[in-house]
Amino acid sequence: METYEEGFSGRKTAEVVGISYRQLDYWARTDLVRPSLEDARGSGTRRRYAYRDLLELKVIKQLLDAGIKLESVREVFAYLRDQLGEDITTANLVINGKNSVVVANGDELIDVLNAGQGVFNVLSLGGVKEDLDAAIVELRPASEGSDDGGRPSASAV
Repeated sequence: METYEEGFSGRKTAEVVGISYRQLDYWARTDLVRPSLEDARGSGTRRRYAYRDLLELKVIKQLLDAGIKLESVREVFAYLRDQLGEDITTANLVINGKNSVVVANGDELIDVLNAGQGVFNVLSLGGVKEDLDAAIVELRPASEGSDDGGRPSASAV
């Protein structure tokens, strides 16, 4: 059984995030999200993804599901990493068709792709963490416990 400390295998990561293993492999090979615990170093080695990697992958999946093209997702994500650092789940994205704007706090809007206005969808990045935790909990056997916060305990994942 995998734990948070050990990270997640590529197959388990793809399952938890809700993407195919081929997508995950492509995103790693093209530097969209590389596994932070252990990267593949040739034939027979395995990638190990940290919980933070899973959060980033889940955000990317939701951006793609919202209709943002992969090239734009790369730009948005590069910006999020540069500007928000470790905790990208503190922001909200306002998605306008092919464009997105970061709402970093209550009174600051930042046009990530330098494009127009108009709101079609608001994607709360904080909700991504909750969705990811729920997906992890669904994968573990019912007999295992969780910590006080409702998140799976480190030994349960």
